[in-house]
Amino acid sequence: MAGRNHLYVPGPTNIPIEVLSAMNVNGEDHRSPKFPDLFKPLLADLKKIFRTEDGHAFIFPATGTAGWEIALTNTLSPGDKVLIYRFGQFSHLWAAMANRLGFDVTVVERPWGEGIPLDDLEARLKADTKHEIKAFLATHNETATGVTSDIGGVRKAMDAANHPALLFVDGVSSIASLDFRMDEWGVDGAISGSQKGFMLPAGGAFVAFSQKAIKACDTARCPRAFLDLKDQLTANKDGYTPYTPSIPMLYGLRKSLDLLLEEGLENVYARHHRLAEGTRKAVAAWGLEQCAKPRFESNTVTAVVVPADKDARAVISTAYSKYNLSLGAGLSEVAGKVFRIGHVGDMNDVSMLGAFAGVEMALLDNGFDIKPGSGVGAAVEYYRATA
Repeated sequence: MAGRNHLYVPGPTNIPIEVLSAMNVNGEDHRSPKFPDLFKPLLADLKKIFRTEDGHAFIFPATGTAGWEIALTNTLSPGDKVLIYRFGQFSHLWAAMANRLGFDVTVVERPWGEGIPLDDLEARLKADTKHEIKAFLATHNETATGVTSDIGGVRKAMDAANHPALLFVDGVSSIASLDFRMDEWGVDGAISGSQKGFMLPAGGAFVAFSQKAIKACDTARCPRAFLDLKDQLTANKDGYTPYTPSIPMLYGLRKSLDLLLEEGLENVYARHHRLAEGTRKAVAAWGLEQCAKPRFESNTVTAVVVPADKDARAVISTAYSKYNLSLGAGLSEVAGKVFRIGHVGDMNDVSMLGAFAGVEMALLDNGFDIKPGSGVGAAVEYYRATA
């Protein structure tokens, strides 16, 4: 098929040419005297993305899923109680991991399309008068349903309950794209991955931990080796890693951080909001609904619900095979019920309009009763008015 594949899944995302070029490097000695000149500034600038001055940033040659495990095993002990709300595939997987690692997991079911209920969280923490819950696991952006939860509100709920639990946040599809304030929100463990807002290939787990979480490592009794934060702390202080890093990934991260900081984080957040708003206007013009309920809509991915007599998998298949357009599939409980449009990373107005045109063609080919150009037109008017 002529032309390139048009990637609109919510991760992996499009990699800027500047980042690809920066990664085109030869092998390099990661024990050389010059390596700290590359590595130390990366850790310092990652803290700017997480928006922490007091915390520690870490780079693991792994994925966001490993970040979940890093947070749990480095700070907790087997049998410790943790609390999580399940409202999508990724909150489900984090809860399942905690169970497999031997923690006492309280999973609170919520409708898929909603996020963390702050009143319920506050009530549950107030009821835990003995402070048996050692950590709350918060999925900031549930990629499966296009839902973003209010982490600042989570901190207020925890403070209102006067509860000392650690706050761990899955920010894999939010950090470097959505407003995130580690210090201000009192986040103890922030977890991200390379393949979304950082605009890199998969294979980098970028995490940050508060001083409170670092101190908890001293008493945590979970077995750990490759994912041990103490090994990182020991090596990182001199500008090295405890084991072999991915050198191309580090050079790519250097360029990615340069691009993000040059654009400015507030501008990055505003751009993602505009792209998401245009997407939501296109969806409304098609007469379709989002999976996310009002107040929970994500600015990095929109999950579009198809009518009961349609199968979202057919739309995704047509878009890919006929128009070389990659859309996100519905996962688990929403498989076949939604398709997902990613608007995260290296995107702008015109690139999003291409996605909407491709989606319209796939919808029409599958018998959806929509007017050609309706979604594109609605997005054009919004993007022009807000440019």
